[in-house]
Amino acid sequence: MKTDFLLIIRNLFIAIFGMLCYAVIAQDDISQADWQQDLRYLQKTIHTDYPFLFKKTTPEEFDAEVEKLYAAIPTMQPHEIQVGFTRIISSFKYGHTTVGFRDAPIKYHQLPMNIYQFNDGLYIEGVHKDYKETLGAKVIAVEGKPIAEVLKAVYPVIPAENSQFFNAYGIGYSTIPEVLHAQGVTENLKDDITLTLEKNGNTFKKKFKPILAGQVPREYGVIKQDDTWLSARDMTDVPFYLKHLERIYYYEYLPEHKAVYVRHSQIQDDPSEDIPSFYAKVFDFIDKNEVEKLIIDVRLNGGGNNYKNKPVITGIIATEKINQVGKLFVIIGRRTFSACQNLINELDNYTNAIFVGEPSAENINFYGDNRKVTLPKSKLQVYLSFAWWQDKPQWENADWTAPHLAVDMSFDEYRNNEDPVLAAALNFADDNFITDPMRHLTNLFMAGKMEEVASEATRMVKDPQYKFFDFEGEFNKAAYRMMGTGQMDGAMYVFQMNASLFPDSANVWDSLAEVHWKANNIEKAKEYYNKALQMDPDGVGKNAKEMLQKIAQQGQ
Repeated sequence: MKTDFLLIIRNLFIAIFGMLCYAVIAQDDISQADWQQDLRYLQKTIHTDYPFLFKKTTPEEFDAEVEKLYAAIPTMQPHEIQVGFTRIISSFKYGHTTVGFRDAPIKYHQLPMNIYQFNDGLYIEGVHKDYKETLGAKVIAVEGKPIAEVLKAVYPVIPAENSQFFNAYGIGYSTIPEVLHAQGVTENLKDDITLTLEKNGNTFKKKFKPILAGQVPREYGVIKQDDTWLSARDMTDVPFYLKHLERIYYYEYLPEHKAVYVRHSQIQDDPSEDIPSFYAKVFDFIDKNEVEKLIIDVRLNGGGNNYKNKPVITGIIATEKINQVGKLFVIIGRRTFSACQNLINELDNYTNAIFVGEPSAENINFYGDNRKVTLPKSKLQVYLSFAWWQDKPQWENADWTAPHLAVDMSFDEYRNNEDPVLAAALNFADDNFITDPMRHLTNLFMAGKMEEVASEATRMVKDPQYKFFDFEGEFNKAAYRMMGTGQMDGAMYVFQMNASLFPDSANVWDSLAEVHWKANNIEKAKEYYNKALQMDPDGVGKNAKEMLQKIAQQGQ
């Protein structure tokens, strides 16, 4: 028995050593010149076949980053080069336009944990049993650097359409040692990473040994607990949104609320029942029973085939008893993406749905449906989007779909299986709820009720249920539209209101300066341009500085 055991250990050691040697050889097979050739190939491919992707970055900015990486490759380690490619592709900021990590030539590692951003901080939501004392701990720092700095450093590696996409699909990159090194969080590639954690009022440090990436068992963003992996969530109960995860969708009647709850987590047919059949049953149940609310939960839904959305939309439109404001609720969140963005776009266009929860992870209109491009030397796989999906007019495009009713979750609520998002939908009872703040304010403005415009704007900006609505940006766009059509008094009023509501934003002062400049109020224009310059000299202030120089050249 002892001899057999030693033989097994010897063979295992040889196998592991062989795999490690293979990994080293595979990396060494890709020379720095090979990487540089692949970079040129990628650059040419994008300019020739995918120039339409230059929406959030310019060809000039893209080429500058390519040249920067090209020049640095001879001094970089393989994992740094690969992260460099990822950074360049991520600059397009479309979630479907990405680098394939799973089949990448340089294998990455990750800490044996699942982290999750709650409204009160970043927590270890799940962890390997060897580190069970860290389960449920709040992450304060990585290698001594505050977690906010670490996330900021990692962000450019993720093809994030918005911060929600990063929270859902990218935040875990901050547990990848190769990424941490390539992005300057650590000075060297480390074989262990120390986190500063906080739990039960105590702050402590813990060193973690990375494992090969892809081995942490997750399902819809949370850990799958088993004998090896532990979840911070109380497993004695399951909230509705995490029930029956083996099914793509299910529904349940909640008689105490006279509500039907549907969790729909992919835009694909479940093997046991296709989407048309499932929703036919749902709407038949609603028609034949005492139902006052329908709640469709797509907070976990990362997309699929948007041609399968039609039965959902047509079924709701045909069911008049629930297609009313206050009776139809759609729960959205950080994993609502791709074909599910198309679904919520159509729900917004054609139904009376109230969106509850967090913003979606996708732009309202977006590039999706990618093609795989395999780089000839390294065999790194790059996925480049080619299809433009536009469910709404271009002037209604935005970084995300914001919920009408903003609700998010604390770590304790998650751990205790509470669901404040569903509770907000079930307990909703506001007959005068405003689903479109800008339309409401525009109607007051057009009616000449200026005092109400100001008071209502102030009230809604301070109301936490609208916290994801971009009031500042929407006011700014409305004022510029008025200025563009010669309505200077109206533009002046809105710009001034925006400045009073968001006094810490350099952009609103820059905009207010512009309308005064165009109205020939030069002294006010200079005052506000100087204010914007002082507040943000390296951002908005650059435009303010140019305008001040222009005003000076005109002798004003």
